[in-house]
Amino acid sequence: MMMKATKNNRADGAKGALLDEYERALYDLKMVVTDVSSQELVAIVDAKTEDPDCKSIQTVLTHVVRSAFGYATYIRTHHGVEIDFRLGKTCDTVAEYAAELDAAFAFTEETFLKHPHIQLECFEPEQKIRVRWGQLYDFEQLMEHAIVHVLRHRRQIERFLLMIRRQD
Repeated sequence: MMMKATKNNRADGAKGALLDEYERALYDLKMVVTDVSSQELVAIVDAKTEDPDCKSIQTVLTHVVRSAFGYATYIRTHHGVEIDFRLGKTCDTVAEYAAELDAAFAFTEETFLKHPHIQLECFEPEQKIRVRWGQLYDFEQLMEHAIVHVLRHRRQIERFLLMIRRQD
């Protein structure tokens, strides 16, 4: 039986679309890793990379979860909510990662529910969010980045799986 990718009951408009597409991207990622074994999860696929978040499926998923919480944290902090940034939790199974991705999405959805007056577009640089890598985003751009971030890492994991499974 195929699970639905989104709830499809969010309000119409840009906010609902962003949440639906984010949920869909996370769902697609979870489907890609659903049959990843414990050995495949921890296998070092790119030993040459200097990026510690891109060595294995496990490090990529830890990075994606941490980032997903991070995007919503940026929005909450921008609205004056004091919050400790949630560090990435390294999990031992894909089921644990799926639960973490679900929790990150729920945190994001709750962010929009608790701040219903979020204005997605903003043209004044001083009202945008400056992220740790220096880029300025309005809320819409940040959420679009969050969606594409998941898509890029889903693709990376698909490629990692091809490399791992060719060796078998």
